[in-house]
Amino acid sequence: MSVPEAGGVFHRARGRTLDAFPSEEEKEWKGPFYFIQGADPQFGLMKAWSSRDPDHGGDEWGQEIRLTEQAVQAINKLNPKPRFFVLCGDLVHAMPGTPWRKEQTEDLQRVLRQVDREIPLVLVSGNHDVGNVPTAQTIAEFRQTWGDDYFSFWAGGVLFLVLNSQFLFDASQCPALKQAQDQWLDEQLGLAAQRRCRHAVVFQHIPLFLQSIDEDDDYFNLTTAVRKELADKLAGAGVKAVFSGHYHRNAGGTYRDLDMVVSSAIGCQLGQDTHGLRVVVVTAEKIVHRYYSLDELSERGIDSDLLDLMKET
Repeated sequence: MSVPEAGGVFHRARGRTLDAFPSEEEKEWKGPFYFIQGADPQFGLMKAWSSRDPDHGGDEWGQEIRLTEQAVQAINKLNPKPRFFVLCGDLVHAMPGTPWRKEQTEDLQRVLRQVDREIPLVLVSGNHDVGNVPTAQTIAEFRQTWGDDYFSFWAGGVLFLVLNSQFLFDASQCPALKQAQDQWLDEQLGLAAQRRCRHAVVFQHIPLFLQSIDEDDDYFNLTTAVRKELADKLAGAGVKAVFSGHYHRNAGGTYRDLDMVVSSAIGCQLGQDTHGLRVVVVTAEKIVHRYYSLDELSERGIDSDLLDLMKET
């Protein structure tokens, strides 16, 4: 169940990198740019949630198809184009080995093939993509279907790191895979710490925290011990921001100089936020972001003050 490459539209991460961005060309800062972050299209959750059976695979996902198509159409209309579109996990709702997973996956792939060929896709694994307790088999399935579950790439002088946060949640069935990611991350953060990049940014599904580094443990965050160790490691290496999903609501906070950004879902909302996407502008000195409803982004595009940031030299 692999993703058709449709004339080069879809660049799967392989070899722990993304070939849509040749690293030697992209390591140099050439001025401000922006990207789009989305999370949790999660085909099937809206039916499962409305049925009061959120662990069920969901036998209908027409609403999610329409919302994700609206997101893709809004992104395709943007001018200038974003450097990439990152989806921070829970691509589909059906867990590995459960009914409707194949159908949900194929429908999402069909929608994502409509993304403008000049806008690379960056895909992040979520708990529904690899399982709450991932195994070597579920990770292998994700890699075959969507590409590497963790990798890095350079874009516009910025180092982007994509993590499999499920290894940080429960790696009891695949400790060797978690150890491999840990070692790889330490190597990547070594590059960031040497200040060879303008900024370093992390994408993962589960947030480090929702509001505060000291908050209680919850289904929607990483445990206190894990979050503090990772946050210190990221902040110490100079990482500017972590972008995640999973919460199906907007949230976030700061720790040291690290911005923890939690974006609500393209699909099912669990709070009062709207189905939406986040626009992230990267300048020489800062990273500025704003969440838009799909209707806002479709109808009026990006606000002028964000566009003005990209005119800075």
